[in-house]
Amino acid sequence: MSATRVTTRSRPRLLRRLPPVIGLLLLSPVCAEYLIGYDSTVGRPLVLLGGLVILAPLYGAAALLIREVARRTGRGWPTILLLALAFGTVQAGLVDQSLFNPAYRDIESWGETRDPTLIEGIGVSADMALSFLVGHTVWSFGAPIAVVEALAPRELARRPWLGWFGTSVVALLYLAAAYLVFDDHLATEDFVASPGQVAATATVVALLVLAALALPRRRADGSAASARRAPAPWLVGGLTLLVALGTSWFLPPTWPGVAAELGALAGLGALVWAWSRREGWSGRHVVLVAGAPLVLNGLTSFVVEPLGEPIAPLFKYGSNAFFALLVIGLTAWGHARSARPERAERTPPAPG
Repeated sequence: MSATRVTTRSRPRLLRRLPPVIGLLLLSPVCAEYLIGYDSTVGRPLVLLGGLVILAPLYGAAALLIREVARRTGRGWPTILLLALAFGTVQAGLVDQSLFNPAYRDIESWGETRDPTLIEGIGVSADMALSFLVGHTVWSFGAPIAVVEALAPRELARRPWLGWFGTSVVALLYLAAAYLVFDDHLATEDFVASPGQVAATATVVALLVLAALALPRRRADGSAASARRAPAPWLVGGLTLLVALGTSWFLPPTWPGVAAELGALAGLGALVWAWSRREGWSGRHVVLVAGAPLVLNGLTSFVVEPLGEPIAPLFKYGSNAFFALLVIGLTAWGHARSARPERAERTPPAPG
């Protein structure tokens, strides 16, 4: 009798957790690969849909694991971002090895972007490393997590979504997808990272994970550290959009450009962190900070020329419009849900 009750009661909780899990599993690869519209698959709906078979485990499963570790250990956004940076380093340095490749996918402009800030001793372009790692941290993992959490039921937004069995399955899916991408890299590229590059990447990843787990847990009372009011959500989101626009599109791939980008991102990060400690900081701020770079990529995709053969304008711009409207709609929806007054609800126990 008691076992039946437990099973019956657990089903609604499972069904409530399933939509955000599926949502993150799908939104992460869309934001990572499809939103900016750089690949030859743009404008080919069936190919894009089929690509999710690999990309959803590669990006979505990683995003779920990042979020699960942070929420299950009671930690917040600093941990999520450090883990996202660790997974981004794995992706760029070990899986597709674009971080080290001198001629990735035979892209014509690759050398022009890579060479000005190339560090010869380690075979890494500082500009590309910053672009890849920030891109994965923000677009592939961080922003999708924030948007899906804003859309999740309030009582689940900061709690784990997976049990231990689910987490194990998601981890296996990620490893399988990463292996397939790496195997494809070996079959299609003439470059393989050196043992030293692999060891250095693995060391950086380990240090990032240790740093993420060494951070203190969130305050249980959720109180603000400062009595000063946080700026309006639209102001924080607008500033994030301007910084993302400037660093993504207006800085040259040179050492001064890298320094300016690092300074701008560090300054924005410091401001957001300080504001998040103030009275009045809410989920509306978080979802607009996350949505701003997604909306930027969605809008600028219209001027991005896809790789490969030219694509009919109707299909290219139709695809761009679909994904741009998708992230705009999800961001607006997340903002609206975050703006609702809190209700007194009993927090369910963590899954697993």
